[in-house]
Amino acid sequence: MSKFKNSTGYKIIENWMHENDWQPFKFQYKTWSKYYTKHSGLVVAPTGFGKTFSVFLAVVIDYLNHPETYKKGLKLIWVSPLRSLAKDLAKAMTNAVEDIGLDWQIEVRNGDTPTNIKRKQERLMPDVLITTPETLHLMFSQKKNSRWFKHLNCIAVDEWHELLGNKRGVLTELAIARLKQLSPKLQIWGITATIGNLDEAQQILIPYQELKTIQIKAKLKKKIDIISVLPDQVETLPWAGHLGRTMSSKIIPIIYENTTTLIFTNTRNQSELWYQIILEEAPDLAGLIAIHHGSIDKKQRNFIEDAIASGILKAVICTSSLDLGVDFKPVDCVIQIGSVKGIARFLQRAGRSGHSPFETSKIYFVPTHSLQLIEVAAVKEAVKQQQIETRSPIVLAYDVLVQFLVTLAVGEGFKKDEIFKVLQQTHAYSYLIEDDFNWAIHFITKGGNTLSSYEEFHKVVLDTDGLFKVKSRRIAMLHRMNIGTIVSDAMLIVKFFSGGYIGMIEEFFISKLKKGDAFVLAGRVLQLKQIKDMTALVTLSKSKKAITPSWKGGSLPLTSYLTHFLRLKLSDALQAKTSEKELKFLRPLLQRQNKASQIPKANQFLVELINTKDGFHLFMYPFEGRLVNEIFAALMSYR
Repeated sequence: MSKFKNSTGYKIIENWMHENDWQPFKFQYKTWSKYYTKHSGLVVAPTGFGKTFSVFLAVVIDYLNHPETYKKGLKLIWVSPLRSLAKDLAKAMTNAVEDIGLDWQIEVRNGDTPTNIKRKQERLMPDVLITTPETLHLMFSQKKNSRWFKHLNCIAVDEWHELLGNKRGVLTELAIARLKQLSPKLQIWGITATIGNLDEAQQILIPYQELKTIQIKAKLKKKIDIISVLPDQVETLPWAGHLGRTMSSKIIPIIYENTTTLIFTNTRNQSELWYQIILEEAPDLAGLIAIHHGSIDKKQRNFIEDAIASGILKAVICTSSLDLGVDFKPVDCVIQIGSVKGIARFLQRAGRSGHSPFETSKIYFVPTHSLQLIEVAAVKEAVKQQQIETRSPIVLAYDVLVQFLVTLAVGEGFKKDEIFKVLQQTHAYSYLIEDDFNWAIHFITKGGNTLSSYEEFHKVVLDTDGLFKVKSRRIAMLHRMNIGTIVSDAMLIVKFFSGGYIGMIEEFFISKLKKGDAFVLAGRVLQLKQIKDMTALVTLSKSKKAITPSWKGGSLPLTSYLTHFLRLKLSDALQAKTSEKELKFLRPLLQRQNKASQIPKANQFLVELINTKDGFHLFMYPFEGRLVNEIFAALMSYR
């Protein structure tokens, strides 16, 4: 440790931090020292404590100590799940290296990067490249791509908890495996928030036995103030529903009391509706509030993000588009409208406020119906017990495997035996057997048993040098356009008739509208004029009746961890010793339920049978979330 402390690189960083009146946290120092001893690892720390600098400065220190071992070009690839994070990351890293006096180029490469910048990068890669899993795979599909990666020193995966548990995580695993093949001395680091299976998360990210690995946990606690917003009377809240309009009079004072508030809704539909509700009830906030979600034009989203960072806006109604790591210092308050769906998601959103170290994150929970108050009591208990959901990894995803093999074939090609060994080193394909791998090879070369008669599915050919390659330029182009695992419905561009891009909308919604119908998007009331070439042409409308779009992706299930605590709190609800204000507030409603039926205990399953003039009706209450409900429904209908 003393050898590291006396190293040239550490002393330069120590002096730089001292000049800025900063002191490294213990977890940052430990990360730097372990990187110095050639470890790979996983950094676990709360939002706002400098997780980025823990890994980024580790690479900088190593370079300053051993510049002769670093080659020109890529030194660090930084994988981020969201494109919106890239700009802030690049800015923070650039400011740091400029202050230190290091002549490093830090650039972004993703779907928003202009083509001329990409071509320039391909001629000479920057020292640090901030990218996404999909863009990294796109790079693998370029000819002679291995020259960019053969001297790579480190890959860092930011927000690993967001990638783990979905197919983008599998893409990331495969990207690491490919980079490790090209640069065997590669160090692998991940950055994550706390989840329930950290050891497994580390093993999935770094499955290589020959690497020295470590998990570094910050012994820092982020204070979170969870405040339930209650109506004056329990009867004011509906028994069902997801909008919560009756609570608007409680939300608007919170906006006025704070500098900048992020108002999270679970769907884009809700965000559009709440934007209109707030403007109707507080017209003086016009120009001081905005709406932010994934279907709004990127330029407008960037403008809104800059306005938040500048402290211009009083409130932004948003969805998961602002869930992750963007550092908005003026944000001192978060409001969650409706079900929190999961403990980790709730904490992630709470962390958007009080983003600086040791500041308290403040989050208001606004129920849209009565029983959601039990949900927030459950979240409070889970946070108190530090119980957070696990992220279950995906294994043997054959669609991702086939895509990856074609990606390599479009690029430089691959040798069958070599790539099979590379795949088996990953967690996702550690149980891949040779028969299944041969099936994948047969599928990409002959279209499998089903599509073998169609020439266009004979995508990959075995070359004379033993390499599997894609020879058709058309197939290569089509494949590059479809790399990725994010599934969405057909989207239409929404544009003004006179020109000007507004955003995107799903085809299933717009197909239900007639010419002249008014709908809301990006906080504007628009009138549909015509649909032409996957574009909806619109004008501004003065109509007071407008349809709010719905998006199919807005249906999130409750997590099993949250439902566990929900059942516990429901079981405690009628006990006299209950101190939670949410449960006390709900007592009249729950007493009525207990009188008419029963409140189920944590280990009970409530079933109600009702006989009406329409016949017998059976109601079941598993309190396990929508996924379990759907399985129950399928089983019942099958039997």
